[in-house]
Amino acid sequence: MKLSDVKQLLDKEVQERNNTLELSYEKPDPLLIASKYQDESVALICALFGYGNAGLIVKFLESLDFSLLESSEETIKRKLTSHYYRFQKSEDVIAVFIALKRLKELDSIEDIFYKGYKKEHNILDGLWHFIDTIRAVYPCSTQGYNFLIGSIPKEVSSTGTYKRYMMYLRWMVRKDDLDMGLWSKIDKKDLLMPLDTHTFKVSRKLGLLKRKSYNMKAVLELTDKFKQWDKNDPVKYDFALYRLGQEKLLKI
Repeated sequence: MKLSDVKQLLDKEVQERNNTLELSYEKPDPLLIASKYQDESVALICALFGYGNAGLIVKFLESLDFSLLESSEETIKRKLTSHYYRFQKSEDVIAVFIALKRLKELDSIEDIFYKGYKKEHNILDGLWHFIDTIRAVYPCSTQGYNFLIGSIPKEVSSTGTYKRYMMYLRWMVRKDDLDMGLWSKIDKKDLLMPLDTHTFKVSRKLGLLKRKSYNMKAVLELTDKFKQWDKNDPVKYDFALYRLGQEKLLKI
């Protein structure tokens, strides 16, 4: 398939999928739950647990009482003792809620990201500042918690894709019938593609990616490709690309 045909296909998918019908129990996505609350802290929990089977993600997120973010740490510990998800034990779920509760008392997530981002308008600088801040307010180093929160890499180009954070930033910064656009301080032109193994394979099949390694270099390469199509909103193609692969609609 020629790149011009790929662009035509994706532009059509972006337009057709930009509606709330794409978020349903028949088409599960963590954004389904996040969009019900329209809250940056709730959305971050939805994004951080957004790995694995989409139906199971939604089921787990629905089991959570997000009002606990306003409760005492003792209440959080008591109410979440039986909640776990894949790599995360109850102690890890509890840790995320307590960390975000403490963060809310310190500053908004948007402002924390913005402090790192504003100098160079670099999304990754904003992310490193956020990770540094959340780890400072609640030092915890269990395997399950580390998987969720992540760490600041020594070498950025060969690190992982930070897919769940990039997806979260898409939800927060972009505003359409799917993405919530709750933030105003970060420009959508600076967003990076939320790349997982699924969209990585689809991107390679479509000829959007030459890179064979699944890492941050691939994220930057794919984002640059989409910037050639829309320099002001490259990440608008993310959801369409994801659904094309998920629904096995490609005949290549």
